[in-house]
Amino acid sequence: MKPSGLDRLFKPQSIAVIGASTDPQKAGHVVIRHLLAGQFKGPILPVSPHSKAIAGVLAYSDISSLPLSPDLAIICTKRERVLPLIEELGKKGAGAAIILAADFSMQERTQLQQLSRQYDIRLLGPNSMGMLLPGQGINASFSPIAAKPGQVAFLSQSAAVSTTILDWAKQHELGFSAFISLGDHCDIDFGQLLDQLSRDGTTRAVLLYMDKLHDARHFLSAARAASRNKPILVLKSGRHDPANGLDNVYDAAIRRAGMLRVRDTHELFAAVETLSHSLTLKGERLAIISNGRGLANMAVDVLLERGGKLAMPPRDIGSDADIAAYQQALETLLQGDNADAILLIHAPSLTARGAALASSLIDYVKQHPRARRFNILTNWAGEYSAQEGRRLFSEAGFPTYRTPESAVAAFMHMVEYRRNQKQLMETPASLQGDKLNVELCQQLIHQALERKQLTLDTHLVHPILQAAGLSTLPTWIVSDAIEATLTAEQIGYPVAVKLRSPDITHKSAVHGVMLNLRTSAEVAQAADAILDRVRQHDPGARIEGLLVQRMARRSGGLELRIRLQQDPVFGPVILLGESGAEPQEMVAALPPLNQALARYQIIGALKSRKIREQATPEKLDIDALGQVLCQLSELLLAFPEIQELDLHPLQACGAEMVILDASLTLMPVVQGRNTLAIRPYPTELEEGAWLKDQSHVLLRPIRPEDEPAHKQFVLKVSDEDRYKRFFADVGELGHEELARMTQIDYDREMAFVAIGQDGVFSQQILGVVRAISNPDQSDAEFAILVRSDLKGLGLGKLMMEKIVRYAKERGIGQLSGMTMPSNRGMINLAKRLGFKIDIQLEDGVANMELPCASQGQ
Repeated sequence: MKPSGLDRLFKPQSIAVIGASTDPQKAGHVVIRHLLAGQFKGPILPVSPHSKAIAGVLAYSDISSLPLSPDLAIICTKRERVLPLIEELGKKGAGAAIILAADFSMQERTQLQQLSRQYDIRLLGPNSMGMLLPGQGINASFSPIAAKPGQVAFLSQSAAVSTTILDWAKQHELGFSAFISLGDHCDIDFGQLLDQLSRDGTTRAVLLYMDKLHDARHFLSAARAASRNKPILVLKSGRHDPANGLDNVYDAAIRRAGMLRVRDTHELFAAVETLSHSLTLKGERLAIISNGRGLANMAVDVLLERGGKLAMPPRDIGSDADIAAYQQALETLLQGDNADAILLIHAPSLTARGAALASSLIDYVKQHPRARRFNILTNWAGEYSAQEGRRLFSEAGFPTYRTPESAVAAFMHMVEYRRNQKQLMETPASLQGDKLNVELCQQLIHQALERKQLTLDTHLVHPILQAAGLSTLPTWIVSDAIEATLTAEQIGYPVAVKLRSPDITHKSAVHGVMLNLRTSAEVAQAADAILDRVRQHDPGARIEGLLVQRMARRSGGLELRIRLQQDPVFGPVILLGESGAEPQEMVAALPPLNQALARYQIIGALKSRKIREQATPEKLDIDALGQVLCQLSELLLAFPEIQELDLHPLQACGAEMVILDASLTLMPVVQGRNTLAIRPYPTELEEGAWLKDQSHVLLRPIRPEDEPAHKQFVLKVSDEDRYKRFFADVGELGHEELARMTQIDYDREMAFVAIGQDGVFSQQILGVVRAISNPDQSDAEFAILVRSDLKGLGLGKLMMEKIVRYAKERGIGQLSGMTMPSNRGMINLAKRLGFKIDIQLEDGVANMELPCASQGQ
């Protein structure tokens, strides 16, 4: 198989430098020198029309003169020459190119993308600093600082941040598996690089620095897949740039994909230090030993502020503590079971010199039989006298930090990463309560669009929300004070009177809401006062009457705001906060939501005090509020016409959730707009089928909620059939394995379950077939498992036909699978479906392959 452009970028066998120069100040000379200094093993091919050789390497006058098609080309010329050079490289068959030049117009970037697709050449940049792959001796950059080999990959959109990190890493003698500057993305982006690095055995962790994101769906899909195997940390700048989307939405997206966000370069440096040592978190309980109370207190403050767990009060062994005192305190912790991690803090001291203490503790810990059960972190505080101690710890494999705050922050990175991964694995409960009435909602929304009524207030939104299964207060429209009093008398007191005007977004600006009106006189006075204030405040504002509502009967509840809106980067988002909060002050979540994800959003809002619980008779019912969020998510998924939906406020009294005010903005659906950042459950792939015994089954994509049923299904499969499927003796599957099987990314993986619809098999999983695609969809690996007591009914054939249809409709290049030569039933079925069978008796496997994509696709 021909290697892809990204494979040729990451493992080039030959490198051409276009625009190579004899001038030491030019990038075309610097890159040649860096490649030679890195001792790249393959041919280096300078291209220069003016020189016979560059730095002693034979040069070629133009691209067509090159003796071979380079895997990688580094273009060091001015911007004006780049486009024709990319075309020449494409015709030559180059695999990838790095573009150093900057200031490309949108038209020129579009042309670069077209050339990339036309010639199947992958492009890094423009405005890239280049790429360093230290383990392969490749420094294809103009960075003034080289990098050592290591196990952390760093991807950055900023050349300045890149050189800063490289400079810091050199000082601390830390290395990288890959160091890549994306520049101004026009082809290769974060998602594609994450796909590549997730399969790289050298890379143990990935750090990202991003200014902005281009393809949110691909990025989140790739990040979720990669973060299951290795930590991914993100430093995002531009938090207050509205063109980049809301910063709290980036927070939600990073958590949703199982990544971890760091807030500044201090945290980033601490993260590099920790990740470079490939620590595996032993647990969350942190114990602290220090020769000074002040430093220990600083560490505790950061730990508690970040939601960490202090194993016990810090052990202050005194400013005169010697080596023996440190060892004694450490021995007590190592012999106990009260902590999972230990932070050793040392302030400069005469009784225990930094380097001597570090050397002693390194030997002590390495020889201690129980030390492997703990994470050991160190903070040798200070600068001059602490440098040697920190160097010794780093060389010995112990993370070491300049300040107690950075040490704790680094520890919490590991904790928060594991928490995010645990969140990814949590099994959601099934959605309860009223279901979305799709037909009625569709009718109401289409009626509004036909009337060109794109902005709907509480009265008009009321029936749509009811059709979505949500509780609302009935509203009546009146034109003046007289009608308001008559309506109030009819519905009963107390009532609320509210302004109805499309020109006044915030009613509070004109005191347009009057609550708890208990008599006709109060209602009339309130109505007149609202109308008078509007005329004085904004004489040109349109007034479409007043709304009269019966006051919610419950008192003492929380008033919340839930807002659905479009983010310029991530598409539809769901925001949650207190009544009166602005979108940037709320906690965000990306649809689709389930009960587990909704619960995390609510708990996040409570912990961050974006929702402050009050001393009320009934506490906020998190499950009931989560139900509302899930119902809103369903509404948003079903109707992309929804541009904004603002529930403001929603009154939460215990488990009772009542919408008091709402506004809805609609927009006719346009192709390519409102793209969800996460592909939702594909309802369109559900279909019914009949087995040979005339029993009915539903073939549908698997859901996270299927975990309990999937566990029972596997127990109904014989040991022999499980061995044929998993190539190993498999007992009862645990939660983590089942979560990976049921919580799939529909963008790059599919699993269909057959759900019984009749008799004793009703709602049981009878079979599962899945296909996991590689990132470019050239191949998908399939596997199938059917209940052992249901063979011979044609279920296996139905499910294989289903996955083949899916692969063809999805545009997957081929389906491939593997079974044992003894599994004649599977092999014969595959043959009947057109698979090519290759039996390798020596290896004990039978390979099955089926081309799916049509010719020329």
